[in-house]
Amino acid sequence: MHDEDFFHTHEDGQDEAVQAAVVKAILDQETLELLTVGIDIGSSTSHLLFARVFFQREGHRSADRFVVIDRTIVWRSPIMFTPFLPDGTIDAHALSHFVRDCYERAGFSRDDVDSGAVILTGEAIKRTNARAIDEIFAAESGKFVCATAGHRLESTLAAHGSGATALSRRRGQPGLHVDIGGGTTKMALVVDGEITDVAAFAVGGRLIARDGQGVWTRVDDSARMVAEELGLAVDPGGLADPETRDRLASRLAEVLVDEIVDDPLDALGSSLELTDHLRRAAEPQYVTISGGVAEYVFGHTHEEFGDIAPELARAVIKQLSTRLSIPCIDPGEGIRATVIGASQFTVQVSGTTLHISGGAALPVQNVPVVRLPALSPETPPDPIELAKAIRAGAEQRDADLGAPVCLAVRWTGSATYERLAALAHAIADVAEEAVDPATLLAVVIDADIAQLLGRVLREDLGVTRGLVVIDGIELNELDFVDIGELIEPPGVVPVVIKSLLFA
Repeated sequence: MHDEDFFHTHEDGQDEAVQAAVVKAILDQETLELLTVGIDIGSSTSHLLFARVFFQREGHRSADRFVVIDRTIVWRSPIMFTPFLPDGTIDAHALSHFVRDCYERAGFSRDDVDSGAVILTGEAIKRTNARAIDEIFAAESGKFVCATAGHRLESTLAAHGSGATALSRRRGQPGLHVDIGGGTTKMALVVDGEITDVAAFAVGGRLIARDGQGVWTRVDDSARMVAEELGLAVDPGGLADPETRDRLASRLAEVLVDEIVDDPLDALGSSLELTDHLRRAAEPQYVTISGGVAEYVFGHTHEEFGDIAPELARAVIKQLSTRLSIPCIDPGEGIRATVIGASQFTVQVSGTTLHISGGAALPVQNVPVVRLPALSPETPPDPIELAKAIRAGAEQRDADLGAPVCLAVRWTGSATYERLAALAHAIADVAEEAVDPATLLAVVIDADIAQLLGRVLREDLGVTRGLVVIDGIELNELDFVDIGELIEPPGVVPVVIKSLLFA
């Protein structure tokens, strides 16, 4: 072999430190580890956890995407009752103290956190200071934390965080996931590990609850509707009667199981729906249940917390025993399903062929997405007409093109210079609307052409605005994005795609 004319090395004589440095350099380019945080502020309870999410490059090219290969929970907070002030708003001071205490007890600082999510769910969304609370925690909880809320997103996160999507993938069967929380119940139809539709309705275990003095004073609107139908009094004296609470819980359970087994809804059931009715593209072969009420359904706890969750769980069990013909399965996580989903399933990672220029400042949060119309895979678009379409799309969703904005492009076909240049001319046209040249313009494209498009915009067309062009990610109408700081190596940015939904 030594007579051959090719390059070779003798590793036995190589310094161990050099070998270790080479191995580390390779791993840094091929793997990525992020510390994430999930904060769930719900109708009944609030809690937090930290997790590590591990990514690996999908192939061996520098442009290949990073995919999640493992997730590990590293710390779980105690569960606290969500604090509300006498005027019905959320007690921001108490929540801030709780979160700071969790960080300290877990041994992490804000600078340690790479990604995560703050989720306001259920009845908490309806509070008048919900948006302010969400944005406070987005700013205070880490350098890149997603602030988001909404029934559909919570349904999705609960299905992932509970283990229901993984269970569907293992079983190879469609399943119906049901997360029964304090103020709402969320459902997700999962087929081969993919969520095909979600829905939510106002049934939960803390619609009726005691105050700090042990008096039954909390009665949410949906519980009042049930009481009115049944002709029951919901004053503290009436609710102190266990039979009254049992009747209310039984009626709520009936509505809940109507949704599970897809029976026709009566007037009460229809009035409690918070989203469109669940579309069943496939018939579920089993049901999984998570949420606080699931802790009672599967017997994980018998402790009472001053609400009707135990009564609701007993009523649900009774209804399911006679009306459900498919198995009911514990997916593995109960009350913490949503927060696990928030910490582990919100973050994606861009491709490495991205472009950043013009002093673009990262991280950024809550950037509205304007989706471009479909582009022909063969002929270049008309730059003038495409720029008009971008402005019309921005106007339709109240997005200011002169403020931080994200343009979403779906690309099919070859990346010829003519097609790229036409797209770039349209983008450059709308980019001029920013008064401050440092104002961010993000372009997210689903094809592997971010660097090419960025160079055309910057070098050929002279766009001076703060510019970030990212590939490998798909966006839809009404999305918002958070884009994190550049992680070197391997030269990627974390991206959270979300919808901000507030009552």
